[in-house]
Amino acid sequence: MKLRNDLRNIAIIAHVDHGKTTLVDQLLHQAGTFRANEQVAERAMDSNDLERERGITILAKNTAINYKDTRINILDTPGHADFGGEVERIMKMVDGVVLVVDAYEGCMPQTRFVLKKALEQNLNPVVVVNKIDRDFARPEEVIDEVLDLFIELDANEEQLEFPVVYASAINGTASLDPKQQDENMEALYETIIKHVPAPVDNAEEPLQFQVALLDYNDYVGRIGIGRVFRGTMKVGQQVSLMKLDGTAKSFRVTKIFGFQGLKRVEIEEANAGDLIAVSGMEDINVGETVCPVDHQDPLPVLRIDEPTLQMTFVVNNSPFAGREGKYVTARKIEERLQSQLQTDVSLRVEPTASPDAWVVSGRGELHLSILIENMRREGYELQVSKPEVIIKEIDGVRCEPVERVQIDVPEEHTGSVMESMGARKGEMVDMINNGNGQVRLIFTVPSRGLIGYSTEFLSLTRGFGILNHTFDSYQPMQAGQVGGRRQGVLVSMENGKATSYGIQGIEDRGVIFVEPGTEVYEGMIVGEHNRDNDLVVNVSKMKQQTNVRSATKDQTTTIKKARIMSLEESLEYLNDDEYCEVTPESIRLRKKILNKNEREKAAKKKKTAGLS
Repeated sequence: MKLRNDLRNIAIIAHVDHGKTTLVDQLLHQAGTFRANEQVAERAMDSNDLERERGITILAKNTAINYKDTRINILDTPGHADFGGEVERIMKMVDGVVLVVDAYEGCMPQTRFVLKKALEQNLNPVVVVNKIDRDFARPEEVIDEVLDLFIELDANEEQLEFPVVYASAINGTASLDPKQQDENMEALYETIIKHVPAPVDNAEEPLQFQVALLDYNDYVGRIGIGRVFRGTMKVGQQVSLMKLDGTAKSFRVTKIFGFQGLKRVEIEEANAGDLIAVSGMEDINVGETVCPVDHQDPLPVLRIDEPTLQMTFVVNNSPFAGREGKYVTARKIEERLQSQLQTDVSLRVEPTASPDAWVVSGRGELHLSILIENMRREGYELQVSKPEVIIKEIDGVRCEPVERVQIDVPEEHTGSVMESMGARKGEMVDMINNGNGQVRLIFTVPSRGLIGYSTEFLSLTRGFGILNHTFDSYQPMQAGQVGGRRQGVLVSMENGKATSYGIQGIEDRGVIFVEPGTEVYEGMIVGEHNRDNDLVVNVSKMKQQTNVRSATKDQTTTIKKARIMSLEESLEYLNDDEYCEVTPESIRLRKKILNKNEREKAAKKKKTAGLS
């Protein structure tokens, strides 16, 4: 069998924040990919603003470097399970993976998730123990953890013989010895070339190219990114696109792009083993195969992870609608959601009975909140409902998504965390005490039990706990209410501006969400009540001015700092009868029915309907 020894295709996989994007940066720099005078940002692979701010990878990206006589195609994958659809498809495009594990934290939930996907594709891993320069780094124990994880995930003999490289991505050093570091990344390059199989060179056979990722460009339309599994593709060639429904469409290849560093480079032809981007097909989709017209032989269709969470997106109809956003109409919001579907294959958008609302389903809270955050930055205004899990019928049984949760907490907080997880129908799978005052708890919990849990978790552990979770499986639905918010809210009774005097008057009723000077409207949520019922309050109350001077007049009163919530916290906080109003400048929580009397009527109606 002929091999292309000048080429390697690898994916870099890891739990979020274990340093894979920084590692790719170093590989790019040290291979001389950039000119000496070229300005390159840190974490160059994280190209959009949200990725930079959060320090996470959202979209899988490819790059290529030349090391000695070998071209290495590298795919940087997301670590979050919400973007698992991307990870799974990338595994089909590569011949090996580099698993990055933090030298202190060891194996985390997403390490398990991404490794499972790689082993299922029979890929051989190279393990990189990163952050070896960290205080308390424990490389030997981490390697044992990795080995245990491989065994647990049914790795075969060959996969268990994985090579290990010890690295410090931030310093740009790597070595095969945990005790000392070489001056560069050479040990890692050499290990990749030695242990990752070269692609088979079957360029003489009929073409097979499969699309694994999508991109969109205003000039050339949809771009299919994938791998040439066999044969050769040339610009101008007439080919057949084998659609997912079994039909075939004929088209001409207008452009082919290869990858070099962070750039896409136009090329005339691509051979077996190459990772390329192709334009010229209007309605190309993930999993479809491009073949010669006279030899239609599609590859097996790629499986795409189903959504597990849904929310309703609604046109903004609050009293402040249209003040801050550029795009506020139903038509604009629908166009934006449809354009998202062009590249995001794990997303679903379904119309509802109302022309102003859509049910949007995604892989998790992060997946949907990133979409909402991108929309508000682009100038859209909208309202979204509480996230709900998607219930599936499997063999006649109603099933719900269940997550695997890993919690690292100081020993003194384990009791309260276990109690709170029990209340959310969590089942403990494992408990590991490392003897350093930290305990690792592992649970399986229904996804609906985790909605809104992170705020409670932070206060339970005084901010010292770390919580990670990934989708595990669908399991029969548990009876009864799981999770949800226990506290009621403070609701504004009129339109106006919040005043220090008004806020001061209701401070002892709960936690306030607005600062003095914030504009509020009737029905807007301005705080959390310290009881379980909602309370209507007046935060825009003005102090009565009199001409009588008081002896204590000049004593200033201070008010507590307001709790300002991020978009994710706001979405988690919602109840069934509430919306989160999202605009380019503000995130507000509100009741679906703004008027107090109408709200009470609706609640009574619901109660009587429930009793009957």
